[in-house]
Amino acid sequence: MVSALLLLSFDNLNAQSKDAAPVDQVNVFLGSSGDHGQLSPAASYPFSMLSIVPQTDPWIHTGYEFYAKEFLGFAHSVFEGVGCEGSGANLLIKPFLGVDPMDCHLMKTGEAASPGFYSVAFKDGIKAAFTVSQKEGVHAYQFPDKSGDKNGVALNKRGLYFDLSHTRSNRFAAEEHRTDGTSISGWIEAGTTCSVGRYKIYYFIRLSQPVDWEELGHHKLVARLKDNTQKLMVRIGWSSTSAQYAKASISHESFDNIRRQTAAIWNKALSRIWVSTRKFSNQKVDSIQRARRSLFYSLLYRVIQSPYMISEKDGHFRNTKGEEEVSSMGRYNGWSVWDNYRTQLPLLSLAYGNRYQGMVTSLVGLYKKGKKDYATKNEPSNTVRTEHTDIVLLDAYHKGYQVDFASIIDSIKKEVDGLDFSHPDKALESSYDNWALGQIYKIMGDKNNSKIYTEKALGYKTVWQKEFADLSKSDIDRMGARGMYQGTVWQYRWLVPYDMQGMTQLIGSPEKLEDELDRFFDGNYYSQANEPDIAAPSLYNTTAHPSKAQALMHRYAVDTVTQFYFNGNSRGINPIIGPVYQNKPRAFLPTMDDDGGAMSGWFVFAGIGLFPALVGEPVYYLHVPLFEDLTINVSRASRSDKDPEKSKTFHIHVNNFAPDNCYIQKLMLNGRELKQNYLTDQQLRAGGTLVIYSSDKPADNRPIKKWISAIQN
Repeated sequence: MVSALLLLSFDNLNAQSKDAAPVDQVNVFLGSSGDHGQLSPAASYPFSMLSIVPQTDPWIHTGYEFYAKEFLGFAHSVFEGVGCEGSGANLLIKPFLGVDPMDCHLMKTGEAASPGFYSVAFKDGIKAAFTVSQKEGVHAYQFPDKSGDKNGVALNKRGLYFDLSHTRSNRFAAEEHRTDGTSISGWIEAGTTCSVGRYKIYYFIRLSQPVDWEELGHHKLVARLKDNTQKLMVRIGWSSTSAQYAKASISHESFDNIRRQTAAIWNKALSRIWVSTRKFSNQKVDSIQRARRSLFYSLLYRVIQSPYMISEKDGHFRNTKGEEEVSSMGRYNGWSVWDNYRTQLPLLSLAYGNRYQGMVTSLVGLYKKGKKDYATKNEPSNTVRTEHTDIVLLDAYHKGYQVDFASIIDSIKKEVDGLDFSHPDKALESSYDNWALGQIYKIMGDKNNSKIYTEKALGYKTVWQKEFADLSKSDIDRMGARGMYQGTVWQYRWLVPYDMQGMTQLIGSPEKLEDELDRFFDGNYYSQANEPDIAAPSLYNTTAHPSKAQALMHRYAVDTVTQFYFNGNSRGINPIIGPVYQNKPRAFLPTMDDDGGAMSGWFVFAGIGLFPALVGEPVYYLHVPLFEDLTINVSRASRSDKDPEKSKTFHIHVNNFAPDNCYIQKLMLNGRELKQNYLTDQQLRAGGTLVIYSSDKPADNRPIKKWISAIQN
């Protein structure tokens, strides 16, 4: 255990070997300070609801603040990057010296972390380290060899304080527990993100040393250790199904073995997008690329933390009605679809096809059990919101995933029929869902309903002409104007990705569309701090100058930009000038939450040279990646599937690469020139090599085929 407690300074976290594996490139402290991402350095596991997260005073949404010194203890299962003051962080455990745990103040002297691991040392001599697997967490505590009294604290006394009611934003609802010798087990119910629904988790905890349990009341208790105990191991099993499954999750593996195995699994998951480690002869270029690679993997790490696999090894899981079911396919929960349906989920469909079918089937399951926009009262894990799930399922179908539309079409119809058109932003979003439902009916061969919902989708034109066409009104740059959610008229007016041809006609011409996009971006009306307009840079791909999209993807990923807009902040108030993404605790723009991997997913797409043209269609626009060479594992083979046809990779190479060369001069796909500015999902899944000839100058004069969305009855 002592080796697991070695501490590194934060500065050393970025001093990685140039040939380091992806897992070694991850800075888990990114976004963990202030309102700059709402992330934490919790010990975590890919797509697992179990994490162990330090809790500090003061805190941010996850309960942890990088610059805080005092620790409250260590909690479990936090939803990373979400708003509404955070959620999760259940079941707090605090090591302490003395008799009264409230008299022991844990003051940090150093900490270190990596994917699957976190450790910290305190001024009083206590040290703690944590690691996790899929459903098991391990706490390793080391107490100092001290005796006597200090400031009234008996140093030979020590123990663990348990707060079973601990959650972010006081969303605790109920719990039951029982102690038995060296174990404690039970369940906890708490409010989901934004307090809309409830989730229930089961746990089983076993301590490695004899303890005396003392109930303190109000869901709090103490496990008192023998005097002068110096080492203690705490194992915790976690389940959304039952306490028995939680207990079965506890293994006999050593701390170091679990840590190594989890690091290897993280490395395998991160390596599904492999970025070259080639050393550049130019020292400045080499330094830039090393820093970009670390930032890239630090953000990809956030993309693959959710949704959570909730099913047990034998396939048992609880659905959103609280009923127990069995499935041969991994089941997932923990959604933030409104936030990440345009970035994180399409990225998972592309690079994590070995898991994505299970996610798709799980989303179908929401409709079967009475889907809510946010959450039900019987969630099997913490979750956020699920608007636009019909669009995600349409997108998955067009990318070759199996979607049982016939079993859920009535539920989708009921949901779409009840959508809100009361505000301009809601009208555009709801029209997107109506378009998706029209397409789903088309897939099912129902021409009549397809026509009905397609015509409803076209109703966006009336709203657009009334609310978004006139750019002379005084409120168009005002956050929340006309009742819109976290956005401006300028930012929401582009939310017609399903009919760019129709919107262009409303504006007047392709030239006028480009002029208005120029005005939008040149005037710094665009906001990278939230989701409403994050696809807007790609709209230039429908104009005569796709190079502008290429430049913007590069600029907002790694260059200095000016940003005026944050949640509740209107134009002209304290603009931020600098990069959007930085590999440090204050990583993102102020108030820019990562939102379940949504914002990290945007950067990853920028890094690999692809961006979804329209979620709901299997098309990606192209731009120059941030790296000279990268390979995407587009295989959908599960671990047990050995079919070589499902084991595919797609390689992207940039000729004439330079860190600032962001313009496409020419494209070659598998040895043949590609005269278009997009790739289809089918082309990517077939595997092969795309060569991008890059330049520091635009090349819009080359004849290319463009993909432009259009609603067709």
